[in-house]
Amino acid sequence: MTNQVKGYEGSRTVVFGRAAKVVSSPAGPGAEEGRRDQVLTTKVGLHIPRGFSFEEWERAGHRLSGLLNSSSWWLGDWLVYGKDHYADRYERGIRAAGLQYQTLRNYAWVSRRFAVHRRRSELSFQHHADLASLTVEEQDTWLDRAERMKWSTKKLRTAIRAQREGTLPRMDTVAAKHRLAVPDNRLQWWHQAAAQAGTALEEWVTATLDAAADQVLKEADRRPPLI
Repeated sequence: MTNQVKGYEGSRTVVFGRAAKVVSSPAGPGAEEGRRDQVLTTKVGLHIPRGFSFEEWERAGHRLSGLLNSSSWWLGDWLVYGKDHYADRYERGIRAAGLQYQTLRNYAWVSRRFAVHRRRSELSFQHHADLASLTVEEQDTWLDRAERMKWSTKKLRTAIRAQREGTLPRMDTVAAKHRLAVPDNRLQWWHQAAAQAGTALEEWVTATLDAAADQVLKEADRRPPLI
């Protein structure tokens, strides 16, 4: 799938082509055929060609999601640059661009907290935003965990909250490979913790156990070898 920026109906447009087909001119020969074979984004909508397969539609969604995530970093870096170089004029630039200052300020704060080389392309901007208030060492630790375990932002928040509150579940008896014998009172306790975290019990248990296991294994790696 190709990704080019092209003019379309008077606006800048991102093109998601099915194949490596480039429309030479929006108004020139072959333009209508190109539009039928490409996903075009405009300021007011998305043009999806007829007969798009599920796989093509899915790939387009993945690309659009990536652009949305990247745009948060772009806008954050844009505001950081403006504040650093045009301290007396950057707010005028924000107004001229029609952007919301509060939103931009949040983006810029996260961008300042994570230098470009520390940002994880496999994680969303929101993953980083949830960790922005932590120390650099803590940020890197949680980013490593989230990236390695492919956590959603919800699972990341759940694991962080569980570690802070010291509510990591303790398993008493292993009854089978994928089943645990858990006393009713403890199960009820976990349900309450999961509800407080705003997530399902299974997700809460998975995230908190993943965080606990990762922490134990990291501490084991830091221990000096036995002689």
